[in-house]
Amino acid sequence: QVQLVESGGDLVQPGGSLRLSCTASGSGFSIVAMGWYRQAPGNQRELVATINGGSNYKDSVKGRFTISRDNAKNTVYLQMNSLKPEDTAVYYCKADILPFGKSVGGLTYWGQGTQVTVSS
Repeated sequence: QVQLVESGGDLVQPGGSLRLSCTASGSGFSIVAMGWYRQAPGNQRELVATINGGSNYKDSVKGRFTISRDNAKNTVYLQMNSLKPEDTAVYYCKADILPFGKSVGGLTYWGQGTQVTVSS
């Protein structure tokens, strides 16, 4: 089984910065893509950023957030700068996994979320 473990969520003042991290553990798979999603109370879960060679961002975070992966490609980061109250949400890591020996039949795994609160 693949497990995703997230960390880095915290309480921060508007204009502050946080860095989220997510590490995928397990064996027998390769990671096709990773990304970050978020969900605020009363809202739908929405895409924040994804990385698969190139990167893609939600319009409202462009220029403020940066997604990256380490050299081993088992950890994804989300550097969040100039945080705003509307960024407050539970942030979830997502990984698209392809088991070794397969070219189709990939699986999606989710972390359990880390709380980001932006408030004075």
